[in-house]
Amino acid sequence: MSKKILGKNGNRQEDSSIQSRIARALPVLTAAQIKMAEFTQAQMLRSATMSIEEFAKANEASSATANRFARALGFDKYSSFRACLMHEFEKSMSPVDRLRQAQAGSQLSNHKIILSALDMDIENLQATRQMLASAECELAIDAIRNANRIFIIGMGTSAHLAGQFEYGLNPYCRNVQSLSNHAGSVGAARRLHDVTRDDLVIAIMFPQYVRDTALLAHSAHKLGAKVLALTDGPTSPLASFADISLYLKTHRQFASSSDAIVLSTIQGLCGAVAYRQPDSANAAASMTSATRPWLLTSDDHHQFNRSGTKP
Repeated sequence: MSKKILGKNGNRQEDSSIQSRIARALPVLTAAQIKMAEFTQAQMLRSATMSIEEFAKANEASSATANRFARALGFDKYSSFRACLMHEFEKSMSPVDRLRQAQAGSQLSNHKIILSALDMDIENLQATRQMLASAECELAIDAIRNANRIFIIGMGTSAHLAGQFEYGLNPYCRNVQSLSNHAGSVGAARRLHDVTRDDLVIAIMFPQYVRDTALLAHSAHKLGAKVLALTDGPTSPLASFADISLYLKTHRQFASSSDAIVLSTIQGLCGAVAYRQPDSANAAASMTSATRPWLLTSDDHHQFNRSGTKP
């Protein structure tokens, strides 16, 4: 199904990024064209600067096949495909390069930089809202609810997101573990050694990809566990073997990806699980009761106000 995003005027527009074009065309691409799609994603700058003959030769195909590939992605000719690639490459510059470029330009106020970051996440949320397929969301919630054990993998900058996911699911799932805080990747591998088809592994991975996340998730997949991927698109290393994939748009100007978009999706998933669990209200009440001794009361507030001490 064609994915659409909201334009500046609120109108729905088809997402014209290379990644989205490939995702839409994937069901009808030939084996040779799929090879070209993989090459394009892995070698974006190189692809953008190649002639049609050079691109075809690099993919062991004919120029006619390369032209048909460009047309399959919705371009009128190969040169339009190249131009779009160059634009995509410019957008995907490393955060360090983007920061250096911004610093070399006109000076921005701190307030404007913060507002720009918020505006970018609003656009990311709108795009992600359109990218999330209803069927995949249903499969994800069913997999979480029916799993015997849930293991959440998030390495590097995704480690705290894995912890938040565990925190959100804990009241409603029998056995959920974030593997990001247990003796690193080796500790995670030890916990995954006996996974079965009744277990679910949730892998969180966004650019710049952390190799261990893909390796651990793939290892669990080979052992029979179901894999739910939270990632950026169909060309992610996780997408090739994950049973369920939720694609999120997480572009940032001065960072590799936006944690806010991932966290919002995690909170949505946890909310859906809570809604579907028959005893979720009782579980939440029990959790609240257990944590109440550590929560500030109105008397505590009055005490701090009287003493002038900030909590």
